Amino acid sequence: MSESPEVATRYVHKYGGTSVGSVERIHAVADRVARSLEAGQQVVVVLSAMAGETDRLEGLAREVAEEIAPRERDVLLSSGEQVSIALLAMALIKRGFAARSYLGWQVRILTDDAHTRARIEHIDTDALNDDLANGVTPIIAGFQGIDTRGNMTTFGRGGSDTTAVAVAAAIGADECRIYTDVDGVHTADPRIVENASMLHVVTFEEMLELASLGSKVLHPRAVEFAGKYGVPLRVLSSFGDGDGTLITTEENDMEQPVVSGIAYSRDEAKLTLLGVPDVPGIASKILGPIADANIEVDMIVQNVGADGSTDFTFTVKREDFVRALELLEAVKADLDARSVEGDNHIVKVSVVGVGMRSHAGVATRMFDALAAENINIRMISTSEIKISVVVDERYLELAVRAIHAAFDLSDPPVKD
Repeated sequence: MSESPEVATRYVHKYGGTSVGSVERIHAVADRVARSLEAGQQVVVVLSAMAGETDRLEGLAREVAEEIAPRERDVLLSSGEQVSIALLAMALIKRGFAARSYLGWQVRILTDDAHTRARIEHIDTDALNDDLANGVTPIIAGFQGIDTRGNMTTFGRGGSDTTAVAVAAAIGADECRIYTDVDGVHTADPRIVENASMLHVVTFEEMLELASLGSKVLHPRAVEFAGKYGVPLRVLSSFGDGDGTLITTEENDMEQPVVSGIAYSRDEAKLTLLGVPDVPGIASKILGPIADANIEVDMIVQNVGADGSTDFTFTVKREDFVRALELLEAVKADLDARSVEGDNHIVKVSVVGVGMRSHAGVATRMFDALAAENINIRMISTSEIKISVVVDERYLELAVRAIHAAFDLSDPPVKD
């Protein structure tokens, strides 16, 4: 009986804007892809636009019109990736490798018709599989697709991560590698905590919480997609070598740390409606107009006073603060509430870890660390693997460092 032919290992490489921000960086990416090809791997590359290009295009749009039609915005912004994919294809061809660039519509990444925030529904893999079988490296424009009527669509900021994961799932890749300007996922932002540790393995569940709570390493939609389809993700540096961080399913025999990481978000604002009646349906009456305005609500706290009235507090993104405040003033009049208060100088700090399920006292440890620094907690929210607190913005860095130290998440000092 003849042995079956060995199936080549398939990888999807995704490179962000800083990784392809100049001709020199594009050559460096080409060298990295070439090394993978020389090792016998099949590689599909997904690229973002060159650093700053999307912002430049956004600026041009604002100069032309105050109100930008979503369809035309997608047509404009999707042009940025066309430059980077063509340049990388040229660089690989120069090195003697067959390569072919593809825009979203050429691959046929089919999406819904929600311009500027489209969701992927199907990817046609015929051309990609043919290329890989024939030794051609496909280079795909991230962040973009096409709807059933032939209109260009985009996925929102960070959408290239989602493209990469979706392509990896569609072609059955062994791993999706996200190359960025950091060497992996850290226990905290290294810009705030100098000795933050790099995590070697993180579960999808933890990474989704970290990404949703403010960690900028991966886009939440990409992590959600990877977890749903079981695509192993790895975050690596495009500026150096290393194993990076693997994001995968939780192993039952793996002893999880109590806390894996700390995330923070500056994009927070708090609103309070004081003195509303404590009656059934009051939360719906308050938040209904907020939801109708397409404003996302995050944390919610309701306090019932001795006089039978309620103070209702919730948080929104800072960009929605003014609009939410206006809507709450209208609700105040309808409910005969006492007053409305708002604060857009707050931040959210969160601890995340699947080990929290089996360990008590995590909240107390976190709160003690903040109390020791005289940091007042304004709001608290918890889940099975996450605790979030709202504090005054001026305490952000101090809070992150204090909590990081309390859970002993730092790397040991390097000896001379």
